[in-house]
Amino acid sequence: MEKILLNGELVNRKIAIDIEDRGYQFGDGVYEVIGVYNNIAFKLEEHLERLFESAEKINMDIELTIKQLKEKVLKLKKENLLKDGLIYVQVTRGITRRNHAYLDNKIKPNLIAYVLHQNRLPSEVYQNGVPVILTKDIRWLRCDIKSLNLLPNVLAKQNAIEKGAFEAILYRNDNITITEGSSTNVFVIKDKTIYTHPANNYILNGITRQIILDICIKLNLKVQEIEFSKSFLLNADEVFISGTYIDIVPVSRVLGEDVEFTNQKSITFKLMKELNKLTMSI
Repeated sequence: MEKILLNGELVNRKIAIDIEDRGYQFGDGVYEVIGVYNNIAFKLEEHLERLFESAEKINMDIELTIKQLKEKVLKLKKENLLKDGLIYVQVTRGITRRNHAYLDNKIKPNLIAYVLHQNRLPSEVYQNGVPVILTKDIRWLRCDIKSLNLLPNVLAKQNAIEKGAFEAILYRNDNITITEGSSTNVFVIKDKTIYTHPANNYILNGITRQIILDICIKLNLKVQEIEFSKSFLLNADEVFISGTYIDIVPVSRVLGEDVEFTNQKSITFKLMKELNKLTMSI
């Protein structure tokens, strides 16, 4: 039977979740998703560091250290024979009598981790790109926290899928600024310059996003971490999205707009090639 990590111990997956767990009732918790390539948990430490940062931002302690959690996650991966796929790690504030305020200072956080055996996207996705839609960003103002509160993301992604798109690219109402995707970061290329939203409270600073920026430095590519509009995206030379385990995916067109990105995508493919060297060589 598949094993999960529950508060430091590997146990059988069939467990009971208390109905007063604050993650269940309030989404009061944080999470991380780590990609596993050829038996290697890619950038595991960076993901766990961000998990601890998210927990700190919501005033929640994780009882394990990063080193201890890393060892247990790797043991979980080994126990479940995970060679390619994902590791999901979630920490909630814990179980206490239902109240919006967490009045009990002795609440013990609940940590759960499990694995997902999963194949990579088909090769034609990377070769041909994917369609996207543009939709309003109705999320809260602390998107830098990898919170369990994902209902706006769920609705945006579902809307995209129902319209035949791969992803929903979000924009803020005030000045129609592009932020990110429902589960990805967004990059736009115009006149050989790469643009992406700055890593502030409006986006999650993706681990893959950070790797891409490092690759840009290595390749001496010009990057601007600045806000840009829907119009700017629609007039771009290339657009791509990034995320854990999907890596870099080119955008082929924006549904509902008379826009297709049909050029050679030379910069996007150059970045894809460099990122593949990191993930496929391990």
